[in-house]
Amino acid sequence: MEVIARIRTDFPTKFGIPRQSGLAPELKATIEFEGEYRNPDALRGIEQFSHIWLLWGFSIPDRRWTATVRPPRLGGNARLGVFATRSPYRPNPIGLSCVKLDNVILDQARGPLLEVSGADLMDMTPIYDIKPYIKYTDCRPDASDGFAGERLGYSLEVVFARQYLEKIPVDKREALIEVLRQDPRPAYQDDANRVYGFEYAGFDIRFTVEGQTLTVREVVRLQ
Repeated sequence: MEVIARIRTDFPTKFGIPRQSGLAPELKATIEFEGEYRNPDALRGIEQFSHIWLLWGFSIPDRRWTATVRPPRLGGNARLGVFATRSPYRPNPIGLSCVKLDNVILDQARGPLLEVSGADLMDMTPIYDIKPYIKYTDCRPDASDGFAGERLGYSLEVVFARQYLEKIPVDKREALIEVLRQDPRPAYQDDANRVYGFEYAGFDIRFTVEGQTLTVREVVRLQ
């Protein structure tokens, strides 16, 4: 398969990225096409759709084969079969995400661009294909969520002191709070004294979690 595009997001590393697309709808990203795929004709009519599917590859794949995995929603301890989970990089390093299509831009220098929201991808992730989301076939209201529905609606209370929040650009704040509400820690860790951190939009966000409350401890601008 050939890489047709790459996505630009505010996450230079994997830590902190939502575990599924759509969990943080305020997260903004831009898709930039490559080579011969930088052709406006290939996007003709895509603006008619509100959402699109992204078929993408892991920038840093883990090629180890395991028949079972530990889903984060089960606390990171219980094991299920790899094909009974949404583990995206086993056995092959591919992922599938549904994102909201916000805008189509025809940029003279960069070629056609897709502005999207709700992506769960790291910056510069390669994209192999794009397809429109079609509600009458892609949405199944009577479907069972299995174990994935057990923690539906789970979120943390976020304590974000004004002195730290004001360091973040205004248009990035709500998306960051959404990410923090989703509890970015590894599912198997629950240490109230441990300080976690991840990079977001040029800042290092450091926080602790005690019970159902996440407290931002420091925001450091990265060089």
